[in-house]
Formats: sequence, C-alpha cells, structure tokens
Amino acid sequence: MLELRETSLSILANTDPEAKVSQLFHLYDEYQEIRVALNAASKIDCQHMTLPGRPLKPELVLPKLVPKRRMDTLEGRVGLLHSLAHIEFNAMNLALDAIWRFSDMPKEYYEDWLKVAKEEAYHFSLVNEHMQSLGFTYGDFPAHNSLWEMVERTTESVIARMALVPRTMEARGLDAVPMIRDRFKQIKETRAVEILEIILNDEIGHVLIGNRWFNFLCAKDKLSPISAYSELAVKYRAPILKGPFNIEARKQAGFSAQELDLLGS
Repeated sequence: MLELRETSLSILANTDPEAKVSQLFHLYDEYQEIRVALNAASKIDCQHMTLPGRPLKPELVLPKLVPKRRMDTLEGRVGLLHSLAHIEFNAMNLALDAIWRFSDMPKEYYEDWLKVAKEEAYHFSLVNEHMQSLGFTYGDFPAHNSLWEMVERTTESVIARMALVPRTMEARGLDAVPMIRDRFKQIKETRAVEILEIILNDEIGHVLIGNRWFNFLCAKDKLSPISAYSELAVKYRAPILKGPFNIEARKQAGFSAQELDLLGS
C-alpha cells in the first residue's frame, strides 16, 4: 500500500516533468479511493536525494537575466507562457514538499496540499500542452528559481513555509495573473486566456489553504498573525510586497481586513 508522504517525496525527486505529473495524478486518485496510507508522525530521511527533481532544461538564471517577453512576437508570447509553466512546475514541487517534509500536522493539512499539488500539475500540463501546440515545450527558455529558493529557506519551519510561500510568493500570482490574462485578451489569444482564468480561480484556493494553516499554527502557538508574519518575513528575507494588489482576490483567499489595510500603508 502506498504511503502519502513517502510517495510524495519520491514524486518530488522525479526529474521527468510528464512522469511527475502522471505519478501525482495517480497518487491523488488512489488517495481518493482510500488506497493510500498516511503516517503523519514519521520522520523521513531525504539525505540521499537531490530535491527537487528537475529536468536538465530550463537553464536557471538570475531573474534579471530572464529575457523580456514581448507580445508582438510568437517567441515573446510563448516566453511568457513558459514563465507560467515554470511557476506551475515549481508550485507542484513545493506542494509535494509541504506534504513529505512536515510531520505531525492534521490529516486535513496533507489532504489540502495533495489537492494543491494535483491542481498545480494540471496547470503545468495545460500551459505546456498549449506551448507544444505552438511549436515549443517546457525547457526551451531560461527561467529563474526565486520561488524554490524561498521553499529552501523554510525547510525547518512549517509556520515559516505557510507564511512565506503560499501567502507571499504565490499570492503575488493573484496580483499578476489578471494583468497577464488581459495582455492575451488584447491579442485575442483565447486559449491562453482560458488557461489563465483556470489558474487564477484555483490559485485563490491555494493561497486560502496557506492562510488556513498559517492561522492554525498561529492559534496553536498563541501568536498574533500580523506580528508573526512580520517577524518571519524579516527572519527569512521575504521579498517586500509591491502593488498593485488584487484586493478582491486576496480577500477571497482569506487575508484579513487588517492585512489588506497594511498593503496600502
């Protein structure tokens, strides 16, 4: 019988994106059919593994070295799609990492992150299949690694991970995706717009899950979410948030009125 956390680690280590997606879909389906065990208490050793498993391409470069994506050329448009595929690939990996790495969380925590992992895998597949229809594929353009770098900084603390990955790094997608969607709308690139609508809708739920577990951990340790977030952001060198912000999406994703007010200060 499969075990959820150990299998998540095994999938995370897989270097083949399509095989990773297929294995993750299988794990999700098996879990729904109650054919996967969960050992929340186990401490899992990954010292012999290279994480995350990633293909040889894309080449990872500094964010400032990623080429600008112009909408008036096919390569520019596909380059923008490629950046989205890379984000979704990393987001799938970070959800798998959240499952295996952190022990002694409630069952619902692991179920939430399995759902996130499956949806991020679906997003990756949607974007990559669309790129392939245009003659390109994931790995054809350079990409940066800032999302995974924050995952690596928070490997020892589940509360830091919840605070700074879904609620900070991924929440930036709530602000950015509508603007990207509108750029594709202007050139009547219907399929890209449809995919971005799916991503935005699902990402609201993913950030909501991050908020749920961050607030759960704050309540457990009798911490103020506002103060705890501020301290964690400094300790783990989180990026400073810059607008414009998608306030409505952030509200739907579970940010409090006080947190939303602070964005404007």
